[in-house]
Amino acid sequence: MRRREFITLLGAATTCPLTARAQQPRKLPTIGFLGAGTSSVWSQWTVAFVQRLHELGWVEGRTVTIEYRWAEGRPERYSEIATEFVRLKVDVIATVGSAVPATMQVTTTIPIVFAIAVDPIGTGAVASLAKPGGNVTGFSMQTIELPGKRIELLRAVLPDLLQLAVIANVGYPAALHEAAEVQRGDRIRSADIRVWHF
Repeated sequence: MRRREFITLLGAATTCPLTARAQQPRKLPTIGFLGAGTSSVWSQWTVAFVQRLHELGWVEGRTVTIEYRWAEGRPERYSEIATEFVRLKVDVIATVGSAVPATMQVTTTIPIVFAIAVDPIGTGAVASLAKPGGNVTGFSMQTIELPGKRIELLRAVLPDLLQLAVIANVGYPAALHEAAEVQRGDRIRSADIRVWHF
């Protein structure tokens, strides 16, 4: 074997592993999308989410991976799904406010971004709106004051109101906060308020 051929062969042999390593695809940033309902119910929101990501330069499958999981209306699945996201080492978890408490119990390091929360301070999701702290942030509807205002409006329209029924889903912390807000104070005055939980 000639010297030049040997050097060429040696050079090829030593650079092949480097070339192979350089050609391996890099891991894309991964979003764990935890939906409270089913994929069919959330389809329009999922489409809007992916479209907005695209507008911001994030293309699913090319520049970002999205792992979708659905709680199917069963809040007890939130922590199970969040645990799976931790195992998958997602970079961020996108979800709704009702899933935040369970997700916070599973991870204190992966950022959790909620789309909608009624009372993120009252539920303990964030320390304050100005400085959420921790690994949780998102969009708050700030509706905790609304039940009381609704009662005041109802009282103005129906001054002789004597009974009021409130139905609250015990599996949804924000509903419990709103029910408690309705019962607080003297907004109803002499009216009898009954809260049913399901």
